[in-house]
Amino acid sequence: MAETPETADQYFERYREIIPDYPAFLEALSQPLPLYFRLNTLKVRDPSPVVEGLSRQGFRVEPVPRVPWFFRVEPREFSLGNTEEYYLGLIYPMTLSSSLPVYALEPRPGELILDLCAAPGSKTTQIAQHTEDQAVIVANDRRLDRITALVANLRRLGIACVITTVYRGEQYPLEVSFDKVLVDAPCSGEGRYRKGYEGELLFQKEGRTNLSGIQKGLIVRAYDLLKPGGILVYSTCTINPEENEAVVDYLLRKRQAELLDWEAPLPSHPGLTEWAGRPFHPHLVKAKRFYAHEIEAVGFFVAKLRRVA
Repeated sequence: MAETPETADQYFERYREIIPDYPAFLEALSQPLPLYFRLNTLKVRDPSPVVEGLSRQGFRVEPVPRVPWFFRVEPREFSLGNTEEYYLGLIYPMTLSSSLPVYALEPRPGELILDLCAAPGSKTTQIAQHTEDQAVIVANDRRLDRITALVANLRRLGIACVITTVYRGEQYPLEVSFDKVLVDAPCSGEGRYRKGYEGELLFQKEGRTNLSGIQKGLIVRAYDLLKPGGILVYSTCTINPEENEAVVDYLLRKRQAELLDWEAPLPSHPGLTEWAGRPFHPHLVKAKRFYAHEIEAVGFFVAKLRRVA
């Protein structure tokens, strides 16, 4: 049964030493989460008509510096999902930090790419956009109802390069090898801890689910699905080192994977090489941690790895 932590300070106290400017972090969590959307350049290149249309409906729209195609929207009281721009597939509402794993993945036209935990499709559709709809993308999710939502988004955005599959990620068939695999893993979602516009808490602590066990199964299977020299990106929206660095460290001990550095468009901090007295692989400094108060979005963790040929 889910339980709700009483205060942010009580919940995040155990992370105090790894969160930069901890008081500012707590203050940010008391503010509503900013709203963003991604411009769908597969349908519209010039953002001006979209910005003008949303402005006429009462939105204030500003481009996000350093993050192409992303715009911040205010006020949050209006729903982007009820706009003509949404129904026409010109925009995709998503949190700013959710774009980070795809920037790390660096998808290119002509590649065979697997999004192992894809639904409802924010990163799948972003990959398609980065590749100009010219890659072959396999979008997988273990739940058929979530795949249905993903397919609806693909149709709305006019994307044709995606194939969908329904498997448990840890058991994905090994018959095909991929150039790149994205694992945006199910997680505790601590990065989403935030107050809503009506004061509601946008986070619930999970109960007994063995998340780290699931994540380790996913990352190992994702690695095994790569071609030699292929790229794997592992990401979560949580701060917990047991779901982040510990999972990547597990892969590094099980397989001959190489951690890679990558250029992030938002402020970040290096991954941890130690937590609660437990050492991790020293190359985990190449992973990146993103904190809510520094990026004005959901907290995130991203690690980029290569399968050693």
